[in-house]
Amino acid sequence: MTMGMTPEQLKGLIETLARTVIAEADRLTALDQAIGDGDHGLNMKRGFEAVLADLDGLARKPLPDAIKAIGTHLVMKVGGASGPLYGTLFLTIGKELPAAPGLADFAKAFAAAFEAVKARGKSDRGQKTMLDVLGPVSDALAGAAADPQLGDRLKRVATEAAEATVPMKAIRGRASFLGDRSIGHMDPGACSSALMIAAVVDFLETK
Repeated sequence: MTMGMTPEQLKGLIETLARTVIAEADRLTALDQAIGDGDHGLNMKRGFEAVLADLDGLARKPLPDAIKAIGTHLVMKVGGASGPLYGTLFLTIGKELPAAPGLADFAKAFAAAFEAVKARGKSDRGQKTMLDVLGPVSDALAGAAADPQLGDRLKRVATEAAEATVPMKAIRGRASFLGDRSIGHMDPGACSSALMIAAVVDFLETK
């Protein structure tokens, strides 16, 4: 299995990803208003609007280069803590992927990206961040070679992992200043990570 795409398919994937995040901006903002600076949704929307503005150019690139270019847009436009972290995620995935990746290649690239985000954010699982979604998804990808239900499993893992941040106490990020008051709220970065993973899976399953 390879994940090679035509320019039209790549364009569709990027557009689906961007429009999913943009459509959920208000929800992400509401989550961030509860335990953060209240700007996660707006920042992510701004970043993916920049991605949409470059959609035709991105679609003409090889898949790894397109993913790296998305990362560059996010670093430049998202701002806050999320810009560097999501930028690192996409830049590392793009850097690690070969031109025509298979599932094992993508699992390896995602694992490398997870480690890069950990290093960039000086954080780890269990601290109520996007890593609490990225880690379980990376684990699921690592053992996925013979799983015919991989797409459904990845979406379930991502959704359940985001929900599992609700009872957590934040240890890193802006929410950590709230201490116990951060308990009872979903982490916005975990939510946006789960949304993006579901959007990619849904698109690839219809490709």
